[in-house]
Amino acid sequence: MTATATSAEAGSAVTDLLPSYIRDAWWTPANPEKIAEVRDASTGEPVCRISTDGLDTRAAVAHARSAGQVSLGEMTIHQRALRLKHIAAYLDDHKQELYDLSDRTGSTRRDHLIDVDGGIGTLRVFSSKGRKELPNADVIVDGDVEQLSRDGSFLGEHIYTRLTGVAVQINAFNFPVWGMLEKLGPSFIAGVPTIVKPASQTAYVTQACVRLMLESGLMPEGAIQLISGSARDLLDHLDHRDHVAFTGSAGTAQTLRSHPKVQNEGVRFTAETDSLNAAILGPDAGPETPEFEAFIRSVTLEMAAKAGQKCTAVRRTIVPSEHVDTVIEALRSRIESRVVLGDPRDEATTVGALASKDQQAEVSRAVQTLLSAGGELCLGGPEGDLGAADAQAGAFFPPTVLSFADPRTPEVHSVEAFGPVTSVLGYADVDDAVELAALGGGSLVATVCTHDPHTAAAFARGIGSHHGRVLFLDRDDAKTSTGHGSPLPHLVHGGPGRAGGGEELGGVRAVKHYMQRTAVQGSPDLLTGVTGVWHRGAQANTATPETVASGEAVHPFRKSLAELRIGDQFASGLRKVSLEDILAFAESTGDTFYAHTNEEAAMANPFFPRRVAHGYLLVSWAAGLFVEPEPGPVLANTGLENLSFQTPVTYDDSIRVTLTAKQITPRETDDFGEVRWDTVLHNQHDEVVATYDVLTRVAKEKLPEWV
Repeated sequence: MTATATSAEAGSAVTDLLPSYIRDAWWTPANPEKIAEVRDASTGEPVCRISTDGLDTRAAVAHARSAGQVSLGEMTIHQRALRLKHIAAYLDDHKQELYDLSDRTGSTRRDHLIDVDGGIGTLRVFSSKGRKELPNADVIVDGDVEQLSRDGSFLGEHIYTRLTGVAVQINAFNFPVWGMLEKLGPSFIAGVPTIVKPASQTAYVTQACVRLMLESGLMPEGAIQLISGSARDLLDHLDHRDHVAFTGSAGTAQTLRSHPKVQNEGVRFTAETDSLNAAILGPDAGPETPEFEAFIRSVTLEMAAKAGQKCTAVRRTIVPSEHVDTVIEALRSRIESRVVLGDPRDEATTVGALASKDQQAEVSRAVQTLLSAGGELCLGGPEGDLGAADAQAGAFFPPTVLSFADPRTPEVHSVEAFGPVTSVLGYADVDDAVELAALGGGSLVATVCTHDPHTAAAFARGIGSHHGRVLFLDRDDAKTSTGHGSPLPHLVHGGPGRAGGGEELGGVRAVKHYMQRTAVQGSPDLLTGVTGVWHRGAQANTATPETVASGEAVHPFRKSLAELRIGDQFASGLRKVSLEDILAFAESTGDTFYAHTNEEAAMANPFFPRRVAHGYLLVSWAAGLFVEPEPGPVLANTGLENLSFQTPVTYDDSIRVTLTAKQITPRETDDFGEVRWDTVLHNQHDEVVATYDVLTRVAKEKLPEWV
């Protein structure tokens, strides 16, 4: 069942009371007492009113745990990932509406690409990685099996299963679309319903994005709910089944982290908070180098993007002491030549307004604190030139550059001006720069601009433990780098200490944030049943050359996915290895390693009894022993993984192979799927010679027409 909504139901006029979406219906309070007014960041005109007076958060949580869990649980991981792809496509077709609304937040066209297109792209990446890197199942196996008994009858391993509660996301004002979608993507694939609580200043953009997803008809019942305004007592109704992901200030994070449900009842809590990120100019990257130019571009871009309202923006520009003045002048020149403050609906504008007048006042206070602490104003500031921007109605703040004679001034490492503001600090050597970066108390990201691998290694060792991400920028990657301030869905986003101590994104790692890792122990048969992955020692449906020839059994390679079952197995007969086979393989391949061609040298090696067969000869022979040669459902061999040679095979030994269907992964969009085959080679003494997994593509139903 899917939930749908129309534009009319969601409130067609932007000055209306912004609706929430609760229990699969749009909701607004009947007679609210507490109402907040949201205004256009550039013009000050009213945009909407916000209130959640009377909203039943207990019912919202209950609905997610019931309807949302059921509807998402009816789909496998791949089905949810594919649904995400279609939702992303729908948003992409309707993103102009989100652009138009985002204009009112002070965001420029370039900012829209970061927020709107970035959010849609993040959904696509998670969809792709979910289908490529996770099983088409409900359980994810984590790591290898542990043998807990000598005879293999008792095993242990780890699995991930989805949380049975709700994913609550509390987001900041600066990314009303990306901030929601980068959390929704992994939680949706994990199968956990979401309650979204956006920041009030830009909640109308988030609301529009949710409405579009609902209008697509692709969002399962109960999978998403939206609180447009105060979350009220939402956390009071959570427990250990639930996950809260917060993005915002460190102060608010601490308040939430101190909630009794988090402290005493095990509500999972992750935070991504404000961060005094650094850009570090390496000692080798002087003014005449390409790295210097890349560095200046990077810092100014971070000041301009979203008017500096990014948790990843460069707050501290750390440079060799002898280059401080040159860096400040280069920043001034680039800003003055490229920055145009104004309404983002004006095509000439390159930097828009801050999100609100309150935010403008907060940035002004922070800059004044830095100046009072000894900072020198080099450009901009609270009284700086705003050009043609409407200083009275709009929340504008000019790009601002400060410098500090004492780079260890405490305030520059503790006070964040959340706008287009950076402070230039000089350092003596690499160790000094590392210490300055660490004074930030934990950051989301740092950029190190250097072309010297040894310098890069020194910074990685020095600042790695203080940062969630480090970008190394030089002449070779300057044009292809996605930039200092752009978290990518492939890599973790978060950081230690002040940055919140959490992790988001990181590919399929993010999906597992919304799952529980559990150690499971049992017999091979029971763990096969739990995981959907065959374990050695579990029951198998074995075919042999004799039973296949007689018609008593069907070779597993003759079975389509509709017929193939976990545990279907083929056990070959023995094949003897001769010295002539070994020498011929050596000559034909050019692999004349002494262990295969020199008897005396091989016998002197403690690992070999005498000349031995090449491992790849044995793997090749194994394929010959198990392959069904005629065209059939097995379409292609796509790889071999986890190969381990355990017992050497010399001439006059024999080998046999046992091939077992270990894991079956149907594709949602193709007429074939992947099958992983457990493969074991034994010698004539039943000793294990080699183990590995063979990967194949197998037709889902009937054989291809050409068979």
